[in-house]
Amino acid sequence: MDTHIACRRIYDRPDRSDGVRVLVDRVWPRGVRKEKAHLDEWLREVAPSTELRQWYGHDPARFAEFRRRYLAELRESPQRQAAQHLRLIARRHDLTLLTATRDVEHSQAAVLVEWLSPGSGPST
Repeated sequence: MDTHIACRRIYDRPDRSDGVRVLVDRVWPRGVRKEKAHLDEWLREVAPSTELRQWYGHDPARFAEFRRRYLAELRESPQRQAAQHLRLIARRHDLTLLTATRDVEHSQAAVLVEWLSPGSGPST
């Protein structure tokens, strides 16, 4: 099955092409009511550690190092198990990873899209 993996802001309106919608932030986004989030799952375990998230601070100049450290975290449990769960979803369904981050291109969701894409992400 040929599936599509994307990332978007949770504040964006849901789209028919989203497929399975999974929030990949460790902290629930401000101003979003759970019943209005249109989520299939909240997988906080796949998010970067609190320490890494705080170090990164969404500074694009630190993104390359954030990406390297985050990929290393994805090789460790419990993030590894959560990432493998996402991989299983992505094999069967279109998948949209959601984040509250304003700069989606420099977020953990973007790293996960790369990691989950067939042939381009490191295996764990």
